[in-house]
Amino acid sequence: MGMKGKHSKGLKGHPKTWRQEVAHNWPLYVLVLPSIILAVIFCYIPMGGLVMAFQNYKPWLGIRGSEFIGMENFKQIFMFKESYQAIINTLIIAVAKIICGLVVPIAMALLLNEVRHAGLKKGIQTLVYLPHFLSWITVAGMLRDILGLDGIVNSFLQKLGVDPIFFLGEAGMFRQIVVISDVWKGFGFGMIVYLAAISNIDQNLYEAAEMDGANRWQQTIHITLTGILPMIIVMATLSLGNVLNAGFDQVFNLYSPLTYSTGDIIDTYVYRQSLVNGQYSFGTAVGLFKSGVGLLLTAIAYKLAYKFAGYRIF
Repeated sequence: MGMKGKHSKGLKGHPKTWRQEVAHNWPLYVLVLPSIILAVIFCYIPMGGLVMAFQNYKPWLGIRGSEFIGMENFKQIFMFKESYQAIINTLIIAVAKIICGLVVPIAMALLLNEVRHAGLKKGIQTLVYLPHFLSWITVAGMLRDILGLDGIVNSFLQKLGVDPIFFLGEAGMFRQIVVISDVWKGFGFGMIVYLAAISNIDQNLYEAAEMDGANRWQQTIHITLTGILPMIIVMATLSLGNVLNAGFDQVFNLYSPLTYSTGDIIDTYVYRQSLVNGQYSFGTAVGLFKSGVGLLLTAIAYKLAYKFAGYRIF
């Protein structure tokens, strides 16, 4: 009897009960128990505070003593200009990140796959992957030093006779800076995913194509891209669930009141309204609205990933 049958049935061939399963696999349950406890404490118990979205919450009255006002906080989301602007900024920045976050890693993976020197290939792969491990606080500090009025870029521009530009204070440039810095920081991880997919392509296909007279460009288009297409579909559809996540850590460490018009996203707007301005109920309502839309988009993304690429987790 195979391992599957051995683990799924008892000694007499009957399916195991949950007690028998726990008794047999108890080390695995003990191993995962700390993660479950942390998830309950930090993810599920705080969800009780979502009731504030339906209240006129007053800290001195608490959740039980605050007035219940129903959907009023959600109605205000669509009444304030700042809310609209935060939603628009989030969509623009997130969609740009998703598109660039797909195109750049794919292009780099295809280019790096053409490098034949193993040492050079691994060196480039390691070099572009390192920024993935940097925190946004560190990256923001680097960007402020590089793009500041006395930074490297402005020093170079001054030598060309151009007046200094306050890049991080220019609303018209802020979105581009956010997207470019995000791609620079994260494309190395995506590139490794696509390189792994490329390594699984049958090499006999390249040999057959070469015998038929196909050049490297034709092999790349018809074999390499076709071979990693399922992975591209999976990555693209799963990224749909992040369309309302423009990156709080990044934007919070880079933006300023000068760039609120183009850089203020839903997460930073919720932070300011809730923790800075003390509008806890309204901030909770905005956050719950964003989470609800994100959950819907994530469910759609998993459906699309299963339909087009056969990918599923549950």
